[in-house]
Amino acid sequence: MKRPQGIEHTAKPAPASVPAAAPGGTPAAPDRPAPRAQAGRRGPLPTAWWMQKPAAAPAGPATPEAVTEPIAVQEPAVAAAAGPASTGPLAPVTPLTAALPRASQEPAEVPGESPSTADSPSGDAAEQPEALTPSSARARLRAATRARRAYERAEVRRFTRHLRRRRAAWLTGIGAVVALALFVAVGTFSPLMALTTIQVEGTNRLAADEVSTALSGQVGTPLPLVDHGQIKSDLAAFPLIQSFSTESRPPNTLVVRVVERDPIGAIAGEGGFRLVDPAGVVIQTTAERPAGFPILEATGDDGLVAAGSVIQALPAEIRGQLDVVRAASTDDVNLVLTGGASVAWGSAEESALKAVVLGKLMVAAPLGTVSVYDVSSPASAVVR
Repeated sequence: MKRPQGIEHTAKPAPASVPAAAPGGTPAAPDRPAPRAQAGRRGPLPTAWWMQKPAAAPAGPATPEAVTEPIAVQEPAVAAAAGPASTGPLAPVTPLTAALPRASQEPAEVPGESPSTADSPSGDAAEQPEALTPSSARARLRAATRARRAYERAEVRRFTRHLRRRRAAWLTGIGAVVALALFVAVGTFSPLMALTTIQVEGTNRLAADEVSTALSGQVGTPLPLVDHGQIKSDLAAFPLIQSFSTESRPPNTLVVRVVERDPIGAIAGEGGFRLVDPAGVVIQTTAERPAGFPILEATGDDGLVAAGSVIQALPAEIRGQLDVVRAASTDDVNLVLTGGASVAWGSAEESALKAVVLGKLMVAAPLGTVSVYDVSSPASAVVR
């Protein structure tokens, strides 16, 4: 199909209207053209000739005289502003950017930047990537390899964090156990912890040097390996020792604290006098009567125990005035004082209260004025 070449029929312009004369003979002002469209608002551009659709050709053989006329399409506001319809072919549509002046298409200047710098070709050259040399390519390859390996290591650490924490906990526990075992082994078998000094405390009648000499067999033994059973056997040879305790003072000192037996009186016998404690253990045997201790006349072990409990309940000033203690049984205990007066004690029960009452009676009635202090009933004590 042959394209139309833009031949159009010329439309005759409409005759201009003559303005009517105003009253008074003054001709009326001609009609003002329609106001232009508001500034800044452009209507649609006229349609180009190549954008228009040709009219359908009539049926039958085409004739050279059949020419399709393009239809000029204009918006009302644009047509009113343009005046009478013009004749002739439609002008091709010019792009909006091409219709603007050149000054409006140029980029605005940036403050502080000179036009020569912006327009200079050196800026374009700087944006172009520099050419890679073999050495720079190898350096970039090495950097990329290092970055990839670092990323892989970080990912491995991130996914194995719980395993590393569990391993650290196990290693910490095993290390603590090993350290404790080493400490115990060093403290037990090291010669630095060997016993070199034995210190004896609490002796009064005994000589501390004798006790230390008896325990000298433990010297050279590490403190944790000291044989306490052997120490007990060695101290059993001293009847005056009632009990003992040991204390290890690192690195090489052993402290032995002894409690001596407290003798309460002497028992006369064929071989002399035996100094005994409340349990009847013989502490010392002498040919003469020990000074400061009463003579015990007790019947059986029960009588000896009762006599011992009474003597221990007495204050020191009364105990020093005892001459004889007779205990036929646990309910019949009598005391004889050095001045010749006697004390009817009765049973060994309430011995502490009886000792307090006896002290008050001896203050009220001194020795030499009475012959008997009866405290067998401490609530109603009497003197005779």
